[in-house]
Amino acid sequence: MTKILDIAGLGFLAVMTLGFVGVLEPYGIKNGTSELFWGCAGGTLMIIIYRKMKRKQKEDEEKS
Repeated sequence: MTKILDIAGLGFLAVMTLGFVGVLEPYGIKNGTSELFWGCAGGTLMIIIYRKMKRKQKEDEEKS
């Protein structure tokens, strides 16, 4: 599961970077901080928060 989340996070990061730089402008996506940028940033943040919660949950189970 963690490998899938890592790959998804890297995919979000790559699309976010391409959208910010303006490579996706021919497809109708404006460069800079567009909706695509914020959507990918939010998705990446959610993956980070989810993994942190799972890691803390696992540590709590190991302590018990």
